[in-house]
Amino acid sequence: MIIDYSKYADGLVPAIIQDDRTGKVLMLGFMNQEALQKTTDSGKVTFYSRSKQRLWTKGEESGNFLDLKSIIPDCDNDTLLVKAVPRGPVCHTGADTCFNEVNKSIDFIYLLEEVIAGRQQKPAEGSYVSGLFKKGINAIAQKVGEEAVELVIEAKDNDKDKFLGEAADLLFHYLILLREKGHSLYEVANVLEKRHQ
Repeated sequence: MIIDYSKYADGLVPAIIQDDRTGKVLMLGFMNQEALQKTTDSGKVTFYSRSKQRLWTKGEESGNFLDLKSIIPDCDNDTLLVKAVPRGPVCHTGADTCFNEVNKSIDFIYLLEEVIAGRQQKPAEGSYVSGLFKKGINAIAQKVGEEAVELVIEAKDNDKDKFLGEAADLLFHYLILLREKGHSLYEVANVLEKRHQ
């Protein structure tokens, strides 16, 4: 990838950061050749901070890193589209994006996956999810089956709240099962997208 840093007086090119899972634009930063190299090498999005006059890895203080998925230059090779997965709020204000957008319901599912992963990696005492992971795949799979049956039963009635509640329970336990198997909803969506094509 050859980037034209000479187009701008300060030698920095704009880098548009996009959530790889949702397509949401998260923020705009600037990169020089060193920042781009560090981003590629480390897998964490790194910028050149004009205010700090140094390289700055997003999340180096907050822990809200941007995990790199891909980098695509534009047609003039002077702007970058960086696709990443955020580990928490992106903006220093605590907003999900620097454009003051908050998570929509579908974005929350990805956040929930991160919470579930955290409960698996660092079990918390008294946590339902950590306890379920401790019981293993058979207990998790059984719970998904139970929730599926409960959803089917509620589908036969006309109580919207109970039906949606059971649907939420099934999705929640399905996300736990996916995590236990080492997969994510993103991968399932990719399968569906390929089938659609």
